[in-house]
Amino acid sequence: MNNYTPTALAGRRLPNRWDGAALLLVMGLLVALVDVGRGTIATPIASIQNTTIHLSPAWLPYYALRSTARMFAALAFSLLFTFTYATLAAKSRRAGMVLIPILDILQSVPILGFLTFTTVFFLGLFPGRVMGAELASVFVIFTSQAWNMAFSFYQSLTTLPEDLQEASRSFRLSPWQKFWRLDVPFAMPGLVWNTMLSMSGGWFFVVASEAVTVGNTNFTLPGIGSYVAVALQREDLRAIVYAIIAMLVVILLYDQLLFRPLVAWSGKFRFETTAAISPPEPWMLKLLRRTALFQDIGDVLSEWTRSLTRLRLALPARHQVDENAAPSKLVDGIWYTLIALTSAFAGWKILGFISASLHWSDLGTALLMGAYTLLRVIILMFIAAAIWVPVGVWIGLHPKATRIAQPIAQFLAAFPANLLFPPVVLLIVHFNLNPDIWLTPLMLIGTQWYVMFNVIAGAAAFPGDMKEAVANFHIRGLLWWRKVMIPGILPYFITGALTASGGAWNASIVAEVASWGTHQLTAHGLGAYIAEATAAGSTPRVVLGVVVMSGYVIIINRVLWRPLFAYATRRTTLG
Repeated sequence: MNNYTPTALAGRRLPNRWDGAALLLVMGLLVALVDVGRGTIATPIASIQNTTIHLSPAWLPYYALRSTARMFAALAFSLLFTFTYATLAAKSRRAGMVLIPILDILQSVPILGFLTFTTVFFLGLFPGRVMGAELASVFVIFTSQAWNMAFSFYQSLTTLPEDLQEASRSFRLSPWQKFWRLDVPFAMPGLVWNTMLSMSGGWFFVVASEAVTVGNTNFTLPGIGSYVAVALQREDLRAIVYAIIAMLVVILLYDQLLFRPLVAWSGKFRFETTAAISPPEPWMLKLLRRTALFQDIGDVLSEWTRSLTRLRLALPARHQVDENAAPSKLVDGIWYTLIALTSAFAGWKILGFISASLHWSDLGTALLMGAYTLLRVIILMFIAAAIWVPVGVWIGLHPKATRIAQPIAQFLAAFPANLLFPPVVLLIVHFNLNPDIWLTPLMLIGTQWYVMFNVIAGAAAFPGDMKEAVANFHIRGLLWWRKVMIPGILPYFITGALTASGGAWNASIVAEVASWGTHQLTAHGLGAYIAEATAAGSTPRVVLGVVVMSGYVIIINRVLWRPLFAYATRRTTLG
């Protein structure tokens, strides 16, 4: 029990030593934002096309600031997309029939595929201005963040315990109130971990998002990605080491300042019925709670948030809705017909666009290249599951290990495959190795972390009362894995495996084509096919490659991952 007297509470509002640190943080953030915005809004795009990227380490703080600003701008859009898109897919059965397959396709569309179609669009929104290039870069980073977060939120909404849903109905919460008082809190632990992973995913594709070459359109935005691109082109190993150090510093900073407090804060939303041991507070969380300035700001924001989430925003209902009523077959029939007609029209337009300049032999080539990439994806998924499921479970069940592993995992997940190209390419050339085999591990760098982070989130969210029951019954060994832990983390693992599968296809773009100075290695695969088509500015081949890749992903998801996800939702949901 807290023994706070009025005098003590008043004293806590007086400026203290924490306020000095808070003032420095706030002012530093404001100065950084002003510095980034000054070179973005009205600057002519010709200025960045003629700007030299300096490889001196003195420029790295500025480049890191620009890249990080793009990351967080994309993260804000990703959160907005997650709360709207995933909620609609989970709450509406008919909408989910369309939105989830679309999400499957979007996560499999390569970054270069988005670049091909969106660069001209964003540059056209702000003709001759850097803002268009910045938005194109932010959108590319958004595509590497949003799908994973949306799948995580969707998985949480579809595995809500029935007793919690019944409680929300008993309290007669409106959909708006239920969303903020049940849906978001229940999803928060997994969403925070997947948000960290999404930030790391943005770093993985930072080179492609800042050093853009699509046909005759090219621009280089100041940032760590463009710094790495220039270092790779000039074969400057020292500059690559500087970039790695800068990335490590940036990741450690936002881990300490943002994600570590968020993980600690999200722990209070874990679904359990027994008291859990509270882990030590991160220093940043202490700063926020003990600083008079942040306390005042927090009180205002909390009151405003509570007022907003308490609003009974709901459409007027003339009659009581029977949630157990069978859906209308007539409405379903109309909905299916609309989907079929829309899909047929889109397929006809795509076929017409591709067939204008390509032949059936090009389709055969794309399908064959897709088969090569599919084989790599299958092998890598088995490897990732075998390694990271036990490691992720152990980390998630041990809070001390989580605090140590969190920044390390973020850094490794953010490590761009491009930075491994020099040693990999040199080894393959020196020993005359087969690129089809030895470039494959580069795909694992960008995919294994989806499995690991989701398994950690699942193990960390495992209810404490169930842990106590398992300990009391002395369940151990293989029985513990089969009957306790695997069912407990299965929805999280499938979400991670599903996004890792799509991410592996996406990572093939940078993993199947590796270059170092004058040396360039190409493996057989759909990623190399799309990369070469993008560099040549062959839009029809890019479209063909993206369509074939999306087809492979949809088939795998429908045959394997979706049935497994439905099983996990039906059989392993708590409550």
